[in-house]
Amino acid sequence: MTEDQILLGLALTVVLAIGSQILAGKLRVPALIILLPAGFAAGALTDVIHPDQLTGPTFSALVSLSVAVILYDAGLGLDLRKLTGRTRATVGRLLVYGVLLTCLVIASVAPAMFDMPLRVAAMVGVILVVSGPTVVGPLLDFVRPSDKVRRILIWEGTLTDPIGGILGALTFHAIATTEQVDLGRGYQLGQFGISMAVGLVGGGVGTALLWFTLRTLRLGETLGTLAQLATVIAVSAGCDIVRDDTGLIAAIVTGLAVANLRGFDMPARRPFFETLVQLIIGLLFVSISSTVTPASLTPVLLPSLALIAILVLVVRPLVAFAATAGSGLARGERAFIGWMDPRGIVAAATASAFSANLVDRGVDGAAKILPVTFLVIVGTVLLYSLTAAPVARRLGVVKPMGTRILLVGGEPWVVGLGRALRSAGLDVLMWAGRDEQRARIKRSGLALAKGDLLATAINPGARLEGVTAVYLATDDDDFNALASVVMQDNVEGPVYRVGPPHDSHGVVAPYTGGDILFGRALVRHVLAARYEEGARFLVQPASAPVPPEHAILFVVRGADHRLDPITERERTAPLEGDTVVLFGSAPETPAR
Repeated sequence: MTEDQILLGLALTVVLAIGSQILAGKLRVPALIILLPAGFAAGALTDVIHPDQLTGPTFSALVSLSVAVILYDAGLGLDLRKLTGRTRATVGRLLVYGVLLTCLVIASVAPAMFDMPLRVAAMVGVILVVSGPTVVGPLLDFVRPSDKVRRILIWEGTLTDPIGGILGALTFHAIATTEQVDLGRGYQLGQFGISMAVGLVGGGVGTALLWFTLRTLRLGETLGTLAQLATVIAVSAGCDIVRDDTGLIAAIVTGLAVANLRGFDMPARRPFFETLVQLIIGLLFVSISSTVTPASLTPVLLPSLALIAILVLVVRPLVAFAATAGSGLARGERAFIGWMDPRGIVAAATASAFSANLVDRGVDGAAKILPVTFLVIVGTVLLYSLTAAPVARRLGVVKPMGTRILLVGGEPWVVGLGRALRSAGLDVLMWAGRDEQRARIKRSGLALAKGDLLATAINPGARLEGVTAVYLATDDDDFNALASVVMQDNVEGPVYRVGPPHDSHGVVAPYTGGDILFGRALVRHVLAARYEEGARFLVQPASAPVPPEHAILFVVRGADHRLDPITERERTAPLEGDTVVLFGSAPETPAR
């Protein structure tokens, strides 16, 4: 390829990767639905986007390192404190049963369906055991199932990726060095153990390096992010040099350690790292799908559809039924777990790397590995994307919108507001920094979030616990303003703050954007003063007349129990069947 063609190919790959994700975000669908067809079409219609021509033999190594970065980022989002008891046992059984049954079923049916040798069918089986957080996460964000179901599926999707990568490497070596895959001896189990050991050691080295850079050197956000990226790539590459595909284990172990060891003090928001991961995902999917040709898909199209049906209708329900037995999950939650097993980036990456290697070695049927994997990824992602939401609603596992709010502040009027919102049927979680405020919240009977200051409020775990909106009402206007900016991307819903005094001379509060609660008349100090003078919150049906000298602060929608506040920008109008939260003078007590 000429230099101009390489530049055009690289530019087109980046544009398709980013443009597809932007379009998917606007359409509220998983990015894979756009990325895979875009890459496939670009590869079929152009001659400049093929990664084997753009990067040459280094493509497989780049894919391996890219997947390691993705898995490290996934590990950062896993809190081991939440993987306890029945949840831990359920995730473990899903991993074991899922890997075994998927491998055995595919190895049994693929030789006849695709006319390939058993050893190649075994390769397809271990590739397709993986799911992945990059696919499961966006789907669950859209569907909004219960917290327990979400946690189980995210853990399963994240942990199954390195397991699938290791099994793929072992099977690849068995195929490349022998004429059959011998699973009956302890040799393969021993090789698996060695791979795990190498990955765990690599994870320990990565954790030590990050402790030194993030804790000892105390690098800032920018340099700290660069240190994380360099550490993950270096450790993953080193492990892969020692033993193939053990870098995936090292990456996820490092991410888990950084997320769970006390003292790392990781920032809640990692905008640069998160952006980098999204770019890597887009580039990988576009690049890998561009290597799949229409001619390679035609012979395996119908058998692949049959294989998808077997995986979706037989294998996954059986795995979920066995794994969730005795888990304490409701019937609908067990059924939804049985209807959620899309394939993702690690399946595509391992198929791309191993199939090309086996084709070069002249292994019969190896050329079918990538197109079969491509079709299974597209089919499962498309099927689950279209059906997950209605299935979740039908099974009753969808979490209602707007029912869990985080109310930040501990002044008497804020606690009174929390009690009023709870009486309106909302799930209220409160947080305050000072001991006397926290004691006041506990005495009121409201749920109190644990942790220290802003770190608790912006912890990414809040998203997993279902916080859908945040209301900042502390007695520090600058804190409210700064927290509203920092927290904006760390909850599923909006972030609001009470307004500062109109003549405020705060550091940032008068100059920070964001929607202000209750309009210009009811700013923070006015609410506090009127509450101290006897004004109280009142909850009543929207159909009832508003008492004199009362203002509507919130509207609780009757249809879905969503909480809509009155703000400077939005004058929410109550409808029939809604509930309103008012603020005004306390009703006079008749004289006796």
